[in-house]
Amino acid sequence: MPAVRRLPGSAAVPLTGHRMRVVALTVLVALLVSGCRSTEMLSGHDERVQVVTTTGILQDLVRQVGGDRVTVSSLVPDGADPHSYEPSLRDVRNVVYADVAFSNYLLLEEHAIIKTLDANLRTGVPNISLAEGAVKYAAEIIPMVEDVSLDTIWLGMRVRGTGTADGANRSSDILLSATGVAGPGSLAAYLTESFGNPSFYVNSADGFDPANGFKDDTALLPPDAHTHMSWAFTKPGVYRLTMRAQIAVTPEAKPVPVREQTFTFAVGVDPHSVPAMTGAAVLNSGHADLTVDLDQRRLYLLADPEGGGEADQRVYDPATTVIEVPNKALLEVPGDRKFRFLGRPGSQVHQLPQAVLGKHVHGEIDPHLWQNVRNAIAYVELIRDTLIGIDPDGAGEYRTHATDYIAELERLDTYVRDTIAQIPESQRHLVTTHDAFGYLGDAYGVQISGFVTPNPATEPSLADRRRLTETIRNLDIRAVFLEPNLAARSTTLTEVAGEQGLRICEIYGDSFGGDVRTYVQMMRFNAESLRDCLARPNNGRRQ
Repeated sequence: MPAVRRLPGSAAVPLTGHRMRVVALTVLVALLVSGCRSTEMLSGHDERVQVVTTTGILQDLVRQVGGDRVTVSSLVPDGADPHSYEPSLRDVRNVVYADVAFSNYLLLEEHAIIKTLDANLRTGVPNISLAEGAVKYAAEIIPMVEDVSLDTIWLGMRVRGTGTADGANRSSDILLSATGVAGPGSLAAYLTESFGNPSFYVNSADGFDPANGFKDDTALLPPDAHTHMSWAFTKPGVYRLTMRAQIAVTPEAKPVPVREQTFTFAVGVDPHSVPAMTGAAVLNSGHADLTVDLDQRRLYLLADPEGGGEADQRVYDPATTVIEVPNKALLEVPGDRKFRFLGRPGSQVHQLPQAVLGKHVHGEIDPHLWQNVRNAIAYVELIRDTLIGIDPDGAGEYRTHATDYIAELERLDTYVRDTIAQIPESQRHLVTTHDAFGYLGDAYGVQISGFVTPNPATEPSLADRRRLTETIRNLDIRAVFLEPNLAARSTTLTEVAGEQGLRICEIYGDSFGGDVRTYVQMMRFNAESLRDCLARPNNGRRQ
């Protein structure tokens, strides 16, 4: 199968580049150790249970339960973003030697991390998805809530269903290819990465090449995933974009085809006047996605025009639906050379914005369960029972450690609740750059009042900055919060905070850093940071 462009959060199918090195290393390590379970066996015998986790937070939870009977490595290092981290060859080696693996999943981790686990764990090694498994231990899950008040429709790409009838699993790749565009100008669908670099996945300006499988206009997503993109059109008029999809169950198997479908855009023209589409439904607000349905093997539009979320989603037939790109979507092309594919600097294009910062691939459920301490307790119980299952001789120690740690987490839950309760309810508003705190807000009474700019690819528009400024003023926001590992992509938030004289405070979401090295430290820090920055008068700026 040909190489393809990958959406962040996915991994390439062909055995080239990183993937080829990963496979080669797996084979080499297996030959070297001849089935030994740990690198330490090369120089000495280690009877401890070898555990690999995807994140440092999970690593800490396992250490608390496993104690001296386990040794734990994390694929994502402290300070890195699990949404975008690409595993190294050393990470592959750790997976090969593992006796058990713990991931969060629910599409928290970069898809390449999940593929590394699934492809390299030895046969029979437990591979535990904690966020899903913890539901059996009374973990509470909440839907991913995305509420960005845009002036236009918010359009992305989505994979719906599991495809299990075709043999698909969480490591499979779904290929979405543009096979043609008809219209008065060029169409580009692109994603802006964490530090403002564009990666575009449909670009009609350079044509479409069926000889190479349309590889230059192909994006990848894992099953049951969703991503945001910007959609740019160089001239007004009617555009028709033809897409096809394929299900790559494994790298070796021939992809399962999904039939082509054509999507219609009315760019800067009356959507009701599109030829041959009289009476068509018009999508011009809320959230919509070009959707691949794996179970039905078809492409369609899935939309909630009123912005109500998953409960209000409806399927729209592309043959009788027009996506409106109004004149208020006009954007001036920035001077940065990275965006020359949109046109000359200063010229105007119609663009539907990406609407969230950076790399963003996710599912329907918010994966950040640990921001509610009660959910972390459910994780610990599942970790305990898993370790007992693979090391029954240590059952007594695992139960004792888990009981002691759960008691500490019970005290932590009370501390977080009591600390946040010191903030007057009218001041419990969290403004940040990352939608990782829904569980914290739901469990402890904090209102998630928004994040920053619809499109980090360019300087935010006056409307974007005005919307943020109005939110801050209307809600009497005392401070904004940055995750230390994401500070480099938060210039708009820091600039507006400076203009409004707000404090800039730290909060931890997915990763440890600085003096925060354990889960308990992280949750105490977050509660105290919220209290210290929101409960006190806004009399200065804290860096």
